[in-house]
Amino acid sequence: MSSLVLNIVALLALLPAALVALRAGEGRSAQFRLCLALAVAGPALWGYSQMSAQWLTSLSAALWVSIAATAALFAVLAHATAQGWRLAPLLMPFLAALGLLASLVQWVEAAPPLSGQVPAAWLDLHIVVSVLTYALLTLAAVASLATFLQERALKHKAPTTLTRMLPSVADGETLAGRLLLASEAVLGLGLATGMATQYFETGAVLVLSHKTLLSLLAFALIGLLLVGHRVCGVRGRVAARVVLLAYLLLTLAYPGVKFVTQVLVTH
Repeated sequence: MSSLVLNIVALLALLPAALVALRAGEGRSAQFRLCLALAVAGPALWGYSQMSAQWLTSLSAALWVSIAATAALFAVLAHATAQGWRLAPLLMPFLAALGLLASLVQWVEAAPPLSGQVPAAWLDLHIVVSVLTYALLTLAAVASLATFLQERALKHKAPTTLTRMLPSVADGETLAGRLLLASEAVLGLGLATGMATQYFETGAVLVLSHKTLLSLLAFALIGLLLVGHRVCGVRGRVAARVVLLAYLLLTLAYPGVKFVTQVLVTH
């Protein structure tokens, strides 16, 4: 019963920020900051209550930890940059939808036990890096989507209520570029720690599982985009599509594989 209550509290904690973010002209008001703090605290508390004893391999736990990490990083971004907070109309409803999905799948998933062959400290490092990677790339994907929507509105000369709340094309590209650089660096570290974890488990450095292959493709795609931006000036809607594709690959690699193995295959 206490777990159910904490799950409901975590889900409800995301709703005020999602609703306030969609209100035109809200800006970085005290109400916005309060709702954002609530959106960080609710999922973080629920994630901590699940993971305090040991790391869980379930899809729902992974989603809640990712939601908490993404909300926390967004709070830092919103405070540290002039335009970062403008991503809220896209990000916060998305996190609320992820929270709803996490709440639903926990009743039907079948999570395997955590491997005991990997040193605990090393496993903790790999999980933290993986969560940080997914949170960073989530923010980068949202910034790229904002850029895509702004460019399309400018091309058709038809701005909407939503696009007026989002960052400008230049600001969106700047945010996405910086977040992509951080994502690529942390994803590279995650691949390295993942290979070490694989070695502890199987004795092989690299096993081309679905998760590994999709992660490598995402890493290569982001790297090519960063080089293309530097050398050829790739930007705008082309860059946004590439970022969203990389995010899709990483989503398939992490929560996607868990969804297939823990929900679809077991039912």
